[in-house]
Amino acid sequence: MWKNIVVFIFLMSLSIAQIPDIVAHRGASKDAPENTLAAFELAWEKGADAIEGDFRLTKDNKIVCIHDSTTERTAQQNLVVADSTLAQLRKLDVGIWKDKKWQGQKIPTFQEVVATIPDGKKIYVEIKSSAKIVPFLAQEIVDLKIDIKQIVIIAFDKQVIVEIKKYYPLMKVYLLSNFLKKKQQRRIPSTKKILETLRQINADGIDGIATFLVGKKFVNAIHDAGFEYHTWTINDKATALYFQSLGVESITTDRPYWLRQKLENERAIIEQK
Repeated sequence: MWKNIVVFIFLMSLSIAQIPDIVAHRGASKDAPENTLAAFELAWEKGADAIEGDFRLTKDNKIVCIHDSTTERTAQQNLVVADSTLAQLRKLDVGIWKDKKWQGQKIPTFQEVVATIPDGKKIYVEIKSSAKIVPFLAQEIVDLKIDIKQIVIIAFDKQVIVEIKKYYPLMKVYLLSNFLKKKQQRRIPSTKKILETLRQINADGIDGIATFLVGKKFVNAIHDAGFEYHTWTINDKATALYFQSLGVESITTDRPYWLRQKLENERAIIEQK
């Protein structure tokens, strides 16, 4: 009986909860090589609300899109991004590791990635470098003349968030968190501690790893305090439905089209009941 009641409550919460924005993790990275223009363009074709990319500062103070601190995993030559120039990095092929059909993909610049964004869509810019990147990023945003409402900054480094807000007080900036680990297990910090941190660094919300340790009470407390709650990286229907029921603002996924279809189909089924 109680199980049926719980299922009923869950279904009811889904019927009234909006489908969160679908953010393409490193582009449509299940199908295309991550953090490449091909992956971002495919994400837009697949109907993503936003793309998410990882950005680092090069030796010559250019901003490039790559997750790791080195090119070892995605290129055939191992360079340290921070110790390499843009010209050196652009010589690398970062597509062929995924499949031969992606051969020739290069590490894109921040400007090239931003240029793919359609009107009304957004980019989640994950800063992988230190706060040293911020002045250069701020200048590139000025040069691009892009609406700052289309740019969201996410970072694990609290100082990055502090510095970004000095340049763009109205830009959305979220603190990334994989939550604390203790003996290989995740542990959610107290709500009080999370809220204190968000206020201290002037963040607009939290972008937390998808774990079932996060519950409705926790997300509600974040929302009630005036902050947003986003989550990453979800590639299965059950987890996505759970976080949708919590009322999160966005879900980051490697499979933007597939996940949206699953959520829309589930809503259609519920509304027919």
